[in-house]
Amino acid sequence: MSKKVSLGKINIKNDTDRLLLISGPCLLENERLIRNIATKLIKFSNENKYDLVFKCSFDKANRSSGKTIRNKISFEKSIDILKNLKEDLKIPITSDVHETKQIDKLESLLDIIQIPAFLCRQTDLIRAAAQTKKIVNVKKGQFLSHREVENIILKIENQNNNRILITERGNSFGYNYLINDFKGIHFMKQFGYPIVFDSTHSVQLPGGMGIKSGGAREYVVPLSKSAASLRLAGFFIETHPNPEKALSDGPNMMHLHNMPKLLNSINKINKAAK
Repeated sequence: MSKKVSLGKINIKNDTDRLLLISGPCLLENERLIRNIATKLIKFSNENKYDLVFKCSFDKANRSSGKTIRNKISFEKSIDILKNLKEDLKIPITSDVHETKQIDKLESLLDIIQIPAFLCRQTDLIRAAAQTKKIVNVKKGQFLSHREVENIILKIENQNNNRILITERGNSFGYNYLINDFKGIHFMKQFGYPIVFDSTHSVQLPGGMGIKSGGAREYVVPLSKSAASLRLAGFFIETHPNPEKALSDGPNMMHLHNMPKLLNSINKINKAAK
């Protein structure tokens, strides 16, 4: 049975005509940049009838190398910036947590708590996130089969929380390469919870540039279109006005000016697949 997860007036569910869009830059680089991106995403979402949740990371703890940047702004300052953005633009916010101690500080800010893919089996982290009763969005690890996702779901349900999203972001296929198993993605729908497709991390090349990850942005559009045919709950798409100069995940982020065309294409395929 398909389950609905509510966030205010937003209803998140599979097989929907109004898709969820989780979008924003990979990393909080500066306040002016994220306000520019958020303002444009609100416009694009309204024009294409998506429900927007703004995503931005305050710290990239999972790094290929100790030489690559983790953050540009302190944890405390990041909270203030995102809080002001949320209040001024009236949009829900999501970000990823890496340690249980971060959850207490972020609980009042975040509408959706994101569990990073490499931490998706960290029981204490998942339990702490679930105990907030907030929506928990678990990024499925690149090392997990789609069947094993049920174990993660049970950890959250055992904390009396059924506000769960599962995000697909590819599976490891040899070294430095990810592929999407669309049969597996469809299989996860049987768990009932909303499934989100991460279009940009699916094209990441983990560690592919030696001290940092690479990406193949040219595959974001075709993979998104393929996923749209599965009638999922939504899409996770990181975007930046100048990905080539972004501080994190530039090679796989969408150019901000290309977002409207992509959102329109996804919508058309999603509706045609009814």
